[in-house]
Amino acid sequence: MKTSRLEAFSDGVLAIIITIMVLELTAPTETDIYSLLAKTPIFLSYIFSFIYVGIYWNNHHHLFQITQKVNGKILWANLHLLFWLSLIPFTTAWIGENYDARLPVIAYGVVLLFCAIAYFILQSIIINSHDNEFPLRKVIGSDRKGKISIGCYILGIGCSFLNTWFGIALYVIVAIMWLIPDKRIEEKL
Repeated sequence: MKTSRLEAFSDGVLAIIITIMVLELTAPTETDIYSLLAKTPIFLSYIFSFIYVGIYWNNHHHLFQITQKVNGKILWANLHLLFWLSLIPFTTAWIGENYDARLPVIAYGVVLLFCAIAYFILQSIIINSHDNEFPLRKVIGSDRKGKISIGCYILGIGCSFLNTWFGIALYVIVAIMWLIPDKRIEEKL
């Protein structure tokens, strides 16, 4: 199978995820600056989650530009990733309203963790579905960046039990790490 239907479906789901997140943003009922400033945590959680969804969309795009074929395992692994990504709007709304409460910050981290695990699984299944000369196998190598991300999410979840800001800081660090362009796949296209 070719990758075009999988890519189109995934792009549609990611667009819906972003749409749901923006629809969760509500304007203040009052018209003064203080009412607007009170919405800052909600807006920041939206921006942060938008960046995360953008990172996944970008990496997913690059992943399937290099993927030569799709099979049933890849389709299910992709749906697994989309499931976890689809939970981002829920945890975004919750953490935006309760950024200093332990459970919303932990839940946000758990969703990010399972998104990363699902992406790692998808990537692994794609690599294993191709031959030994498949360029992605060489490009990914030991996937140090992916493993560091998973470790940071786990550490962030654990730190959130002590202080929510430690967890949030680790989630931000992972996003920054992925915002730094990784040219490995682009060079192989």
